[in-house]
Amino acid sequence: MTFKVRKKAALGLTAMLIAATALTACGNKTESTTTAQSGSDTAPLNVNIMTILLSANPPANDNAIKLAIEKATNSKMNIQWVSANSYPDKLNVTLASGDIPELIYIPDPFTSVFRSMVQQGAFWDISNYIKDYPNLNSKISKTAWDLTKMEDGKNYSIPRPRPTEGDTFFLFRKDWLDNLGMNVPTTTDELYQVYKAFTENDPDKNGKKDTIGLSVNATNGDKVSDTLGQIENSFAKSNGDWKWVNDQMVFKSFLPEERQALEFVIKLYKEKLIPEDFASLKTSQVKDIVKTDKAGGLVDKTGTVVSDYLNDLKKINPNVKETDFYPATNINGYNPKGPGFSGVLAIPKTVKEDKMKRILKMVDTWMNDDVFAIQTYGMEGVDHTVKDGVKVVDSKKLADDGGPDFNQIVYVADPYASTVKNFFQKDTQDLYRKVQDERAKTSQADISIGLYSPTAMQYLPELQKKVLDMKVKVILGKETIAAWDDFVNKLKTDANVVKMSQEMTDAYKKRLAAK
Repeated sequence: MTFKVRKKAALGLTAMLIAATALTACGNKTESTTTAQSGSDTAPLNVNIMTILLSANPPANDNAIKLAIEKATNSKMNIQWVSANSYPDKLNVTLASGDIPELIYIPDPFTSVFRSMVQQGAFWDISNYIKDYPNLNSKISKTAWDLTKMEDGKNYSIPRPRPTEGDTFFLFRKDWLDNLGMNVPTTTDELYQVYKAFTENDPDKNGKKDTIGLSVNATNGDKVSDTLGQIENSFAKSNGDWKWVNDQMVFKSFLPEERQALEFVIKLYKEKLIPEDFASLKTSQVKDIVKTDKAGGLVDKTGTVVSDYLNDLKKINPNVKETDFYPATNINGYNPKGPGFSGVLAIPKTVKEDKMKRILKMVDTWMNDDVFAIQTYGMEGVDHTVKDGVKVVDSKKLADDGGPDFNQIVYVADPYASTVKNFFQKDTQDLYRKVQDERAKTSQADISIGLYSPTAMQYLPELQKKVLDMKVKVILGKETIAAWDDFVNKLKTDANVVKMSQEMTDAYKKRLAAK
């Protein structure tokens, strides 16, 4: 995940409008809606919530799962479920109105809209309260808390946790490696040797030269593909678009390691170790090459290997096993750490402090294993049965009863969720868990996430597109590596780039100072 502007979250509104309405709302809103029935800790907490709905129909107000969560958390929740398609517009209208629910889901805490309202004092700074709630500390990673800080180094929201480890990285066909007498690579030099052998040395032993080393495309939407990104990150030994070098934030395309990564991909392309039409391939086509037993290298999470690759691959090659998709531990001592969150929950300042604390307590209690299990497994005898001490879930019934919908309010992430699935064979789970534990020793997060640079918000998307276009031209041979050098040197002196780099540096220093 790199620092970027998400345009859909600011549709139809400006930061100026938001800031103005936020100030008005904070000053004029009556206390009746925010303090009504907040009562003592013994009385149920009445709380208004707005969140996203990913399913077709929202859970009813008397939904059995909802009632059980309310009982466990001593709360009464008035939930406004908003369809995912209309959530950005609804969110902006709600924020602009100032009539903000007491707990609200923010998909991206770094849009100009939410950031502006935080700057105007519209949401609670919960930094000094987090320590009082054990689950908020232990079940949300430090990475997530760090990367959701605003420019003043404070937390104005609760990250919705996701696994940090086991992020998208290099995978290899282990059966092909075994056939060739090769090991899983740990350096970019070894990475090249493996891709070359996968292409030229008949790794599937069918007597034909019909395989390639790495299935890859150039772009993922309007940004660099995950595969190219991981090659670049492995050379730079850094995650994302920026790297902290000599006490300053440097745009990674300016590093000599980025040039080395570009030369590496040029070599892969010239030697036909990657698809000749990689620049135009869609992500689905990249996967198809792997599923048809034509590529021995890919970039993905191990948790995807069965559903996205193996099930189809077995129709062609029934001998392939789950563990034949073998993950790299690190390349050049690097592997990526995820940001640890997907969206946040925020509490407006129109909520009084005592009630704000009770909302934090509700979320914290909801994260207890026995409480979170309510939405994970549903009701016994209805959504799941217990067999030999194991809960057997009827997934369709649980979905119909809205269990997964409550994940859009409070969620607890399995730290291995990106790596293993419960339907994987035991030896696969053991292997992937072991590799993830090793990866955790060298994983790096994208430290640029959430850093505030007004210039970057305006200029970075355009810069990223220019850089990507130039990279593709150089890889395809339409431009020379010398042209890349000229391109980079000109960018380094661009006034917007210089200003953006200084703002990113200042923002990171503020974050470090706030720890």
